[in-house]
Amino acid sequence: MGAYEAAYRSALETPEEFWAAAAANIDWSRGWDQVLDSSNPPFYRWFPGARMNTCHNALDRHVAAGRGDQLALIHDSPVTGTIRRYTYAELLDHVARLAGALSALGLEKGDRVLIYMPMVAEAAMAMLACARLGAIHSVVFGGFASNELATRIDDAKPKIVLSASCGIEVNRVIPYKPLLDGAIEQASWKPEGCVILQREQEAAQLTQVRDHDWQEIINAAEPADCVTVAATDPLYILYTSGTTGVPKGIVRDNGGHAVALNWSMSNIYGLEAGDVFFTASDVGWVVGHSYIVYAPLIHGCTTILYEGKPVGTPDAGVFWRVIAEHGARAMFTAPTAFRAIKREDPDGELIKQYDLSKFQTLFLAGEHADPATIQWAETHLGVPVIDHWWQTETGWPIAANCMGLEPQAIKYGSATKPVPGWDLRALDPAGAEVKPGEIGALCAKLPLPPGSLPTLWNADARFIEAYLDDFAGYYHTADAGYIDEDGYVYVMTRTDDIINVAGHRLSTGAIEEVLSEHSDVAECAVVGAADELKGQVPLGFLVLKVGADKSPDAVAEDVVRMVRDQIGPVVSFKTAIVVQRLPKTRSGKTLRGTMRAIADGTDYKVPATIDDPEILDEITDSLKEAGLIT
Repeated sequence: MGAYEAAYRSALETPEEFWAAAAANIDWSRGWDQVLDSSNPPFYRWFPGARMNTCHNALDRHVAAGRGDQLALIHDSPVTGTIRRYTYAELLDHVARLAGALSALGLEKGDRVLIYMPMVAEAAMAMLACARLGAIHSVVFGGFASNELATRIDDAKPKIVLSASCGIEVNRVIPYKPLLDGAIEQASWKPEGCVILQREQEAAQLTQVRDHDWQEIINAAEPADCVTVAATDPLYILYTSGTTGVPKGIVRDNGGHAVALNWSMSNIYGLEAGDVFFTASDVGWVVGHSYIVYAPLIHGCTTILYEGKPVGTPDAGVFWRVIAEHGARAMFTAPTAFRAIKREDPDGELIKQYDLSKFQTLFLAGEHADPATIQWAETHLGVPVIDHWWQTETGWPIAANCMGLEPQAIKYGSATKPVPGWDLRALDPAGAEVKPGEIGALCAKLPLPPGSLPTLWNADARFIEAYLDDFAGYYHTADAGYIDEDGYVYVMTRTDDIINVAGHRLSTGAIEEVLSEHSDVAECAVVGAADELKGQVPLGFLVLKVGADKSPDAVAEDVVRMVRDQIGPVVSFKTAIVVQRLPKTRSGKTLRGTMRAIADGTDYKVPATIDDPEILDEITDSLKEAGLIT
C-alpha cells in the first residue's frame, strides 16, 4: 500500500487517531478533551477543550525555536516598484505592536474587526494581530463598493475597522476612505474606531475622534502578548455570496484550522520549513487567508505577498520574475491567470528570461483548469502542474495530487484524488451514488475534516439549509462532476451550470475543455441559453490569443465542429462568439451566471466582486451584433 492510500484509509477509518497525530505538530497550551465531538450533529467540533493561539503558532514559536532571522514575509509590489522583506522576528515585532495598539483602543477577545485593505504587508499583520488578541477578523476585498461593505459591517458588527488610504491598480489609484465612510454611513452598526494606513500615493482625510493614524498608534503602543483561546473559538469570518443577496459568513475555528493547514503544507504542497511559497491571490479571498498568510507561516515557510497582476505589471513575465528573484519552490494561483499569460505570451518567450531552477511545482485552483492550459504550463515551465479543488467553505483542498505524500499519475481534467480526511461521493438527485464516470452532485460525507466550516456566523439554520439539506448526511459542494474507476475526481462545473438540452444533462465544463483545445483560443466560457424547443442550448464565448492565426469567424466555425466531433450532435452546440474579454470576479472566476442572464434577456444584479463592470456592456453588445439578443 502506497503512502497516499495508507493516509487516505487511516483518515477515513480512524479519523481521531489520524488528526491527533497531525495535531502534535501544533503548539497547545492545553490538550483536548476529545479529538472530535459528535454529540450535536451536524455541528461537529474538532479538539474541544483544547486551548491555543494561532498567531503564536504562526510567529512566536518559530522565533522561540531560534529561527527568528529566517525570512517570513516578502511584500513584492510591482505597482509601487517596492519590495519589503520581514524576518520572523521583525514580523512578530510589527504584529505584537499592532495588537498592542488595538488593545489600547479597547479591542478584546471575541470582538470583531473588519479588515478592508489592499495587498500590503500590513494586511497580513492586521490578520495576525487580531488572532493574537483572540479577536475575530473579517477581511473584505479592498475596493468593494460601499453598499456591499455596509452589509458585512451590519452582519459582523465590528468594534474596529482596519483600512488604508488607497489601493493601487495597474494604471490608477483607488481611494478607499470615501468607500469606507460611505459604508459606515449606510450601515446600521457603527464601529467605535477606524485605523487608517496612510499610503503615499493617496492620503486620506481622517474623521476626528473615530479615525486613527496607523503609524501613530503603533509608535505609541506596547507589544501585546498572545491571548489563549479555545480551539473551537472563531478565528475569522469570511463572507461569500449568498443566493438571497445576503452574504454568508463562513466561520473558521482556530484549532482545526491550524492543524489542517499545517498538515496540508507538507503533505499536499510538498513544502518544508524554510521553503519559499508564492501564492498569487488576494487576502480578501480564502486562498489569501489559507495560503498567503496562515498555512505558510504556521509551517515555518517564507510567504510572498504580491501586489500586482499576472499581466500588465509590467508584462506577462512578472510571475517568473517573482519566482526567480525570491527563490520560490512552489506557486499557487488561479487557472485564469495562466490563461491571461498564455494569451499575451503564447510561445512562453518571457519564461526563458528567468532562472527558475529552484521552482518545483505549480498548483492551480479556483475554477476548472482546462487540459490545454495545464499542458501549456507543463511544456514551458518543465515542472508538474497540479490542478486541485477546494472552496471558501472548506478552507483547504478537497481533492489534490498530494505531492508530499505520494505523487499520483496526472489525468488531465482531473483534480486527482480526494485528500485524506475527505470522504467524497458523486450522488444522483435521490442521494444514491452514481456509477464511476457518471456525473453527479459532488458531496462530502459528514463529519467534515478539521479546518472546514463548522457553521455560518450567527446563522446555524442557514448553514443547514445552504449546505446540508439537499443530501442527508452530506455536505453538498454545489459542484457537479464524476469520480472515475481509479478514484480520480473530475470537477466539471457548478451544479447550476449543468444544462438540460432536450432532456440530456450536459456539463458546460466538458464543452469548455473542447473549445480550449483550439490553438487560437486563449480562454473560453460556455453557458446554457434559453431555447424554446430544447429548453437550453450551449452558447460559447471565446477570447483569442494575441496574434491568432485565424479570423474570429473561422475560429467560431472550428470549435462548433470540434464539439460535434468530440462530444456529439446531442450537445446541440451551434453558436460561439468571439469577445475581447470575459467578465470575472477579482479572484478570476468567470461570471457564467451573469453571462447566461444577459443571453436570456433576464434581469441580473451586477456582482459586487466583478473586476470591471464595463465588460458586461461589451458582452451585451457582442450578443446584439451576433443577432442573439435585441
